Amino acid sequence: MTKPVVGILTWREGTKFEEPGYMKRLIRAGEALGATVYLFAYQDVNLENKKIRGFTLTSTGRWQSRTYPWPDVVIDRCRKGVEGYKRLRKQKELFTYANGTYTNKWTATQLFSKEENLQRWIPKTVSYSPANLAVMLKEFPLLYLKPGNGTGGRSILKIERTPQGYQLLGRAKNLIKKSAHFRSEASLINWLNRWVNQEKIRNGNFMIQQGLDLALIPQRVSDTRLLIQKNEQGEWQVTGLGVRVGPLGSPTSNLHGGGKPLAFNKVMVERFGLEKAKLIRAECQELAMQVVQTIEKYFGSMMEFGLDIGIDVMGEVWLIEVNPKPGREIFKELGSLDLYRKSIERPIQYAMHLVKAKNEGPITAENIQPVEHQEGTDDTVIELGPRNKLNEV
Repeated sequence: MTKPVVGILTWREGTKFEEPGYMKRLIRAGEALGATVYLFAYQDVNLENKKIRGFTLTSTGRWQSRTYPWPDVVIDRCRKGVEGYKRLRKQKELFTYANGTYTNKWTATQLFSKEENLQRWIPKTVSYSPANLAVMLKEFPLLYLKPGNGTGGRSILKIERTPQGYQLLGRAKNLIKKSAHFRSEASLINWLNRWVNQEKIRNGNFMIQQGLDLALIPQRVSDTRLLIQKNEQGEWQVTGLGVRVGPLGSPTSNLHGGGKPLAFNKVMVERFGLEKAKLIRAECQELAMQVVQTIEKYFGSMMEFGLDIGIDVMGEVWLIEVNPKPGREIFKELGSLDLYRKSIERPIQYAMHLVKAKNEGPITAENIQPVEHQEGTDDTVIELGPRNKLNEV
C-alpha cells in the first residue's frame, strides 16, 4: 500500500525553520507511523507542475530538500502571518487541510460569549476604549488589557484598582516587564492610549477583560494549559493538562516568560481537596469539548487546540483563550514523556486518518463528528465525577 504523504506547512528562511525541534519530531513520528512527512513553506509550492520543494532530515539530523509529490493532507503549522502564506491559505482548493482556518482572540471571545453552552465560562470582555475602560474599572477591581491577536503573554497588562489609585504590571512585545502606578484614572488612560498604539500587533485591536484571582499559589498567577486533539479515529480526546505558575509578581504564567509547570492534580488536590479537584478536572474537560464543538460548527473541521483555562481561588473555571496551533512542551517539562510523545504523534495519526477516509470515499459529517472524549494520563490518575455534578463546586 502506498504511504500517505503529509505536508507540514510552516515558515522558513533558507533552512531556518519556525519551531525546528517540534518540526523534527513530527517528521520522525511520521516515519515511525508509516507516513512520508515533509516540511514546506509558501514559497516552495509550484502550482504549474503541482510539485513541492520539501524538507526532511538526513540520518545525522540535518535538513535536506528535494522535490516531493503533492501531499495527500497538509497540517498548517505556520504561525507567521506573512503575505505569501496568507495568499496560499486563501486558495482552499489546493490542499486537503487537517486543520481549517480559525480567527483571532477578539472575534473568538465575542463568538463564545454569545453561545449559550459556553457563556458561564467566559469572563466579561469588551474592546478597548477610554469609555469602556472607565466602565470596567468601576465594575471590577482587577482587569487585563490584552491584544486581540497576540500570543505568548506579549503586550498584556494587569490593571489593579487600589486605595492609592491604579497599579499596572505587564510585559511588552519583547517580554520586558513593565510596571507603573497612577493616582488618577485620567493619567492611567493617557498612558494606556500610548501603550495600545505602541504595542499593536499587525494592526489588531486591544480588549479589556475581567480580571480573575488566579493566585492558587500566593502572589503567583497560575493557569491550566489543556491540550485537546483528534486521534487516529478522528475523535476528539483530551490529551492532557498541566498548570503553569508565573514568577513572583508576574502578570502572566507563560513558560517562556519564566513560568514553571506543575502537575494539575497535585495543585488542585493541595488547594481544594480530592473531591473538588475531581469536579474541577471534569469541568475543564467538559469546557474543552464544548469549545471544540462550537468552533467546528462555525469554522469547519479542526485538528487540535490548546486551551488556557483560569481556575480562580474559589475553584471556578474560566476560559481565558484558545490557541489553534498550540505548544506541548509543558508535558515534556513535567516529565510526562509518554504524554509528550502522544501529543506529537496525534497530528500525524489524524492526518493519516483523513488520507484513509479520502481514499475510501468522501469525508462526511459522520466520520469527522466530535464524540465523547477519552482522557490521556498526565500524572496521578483521578476518576472523573458524574457529569451532572460539574457545577457542584
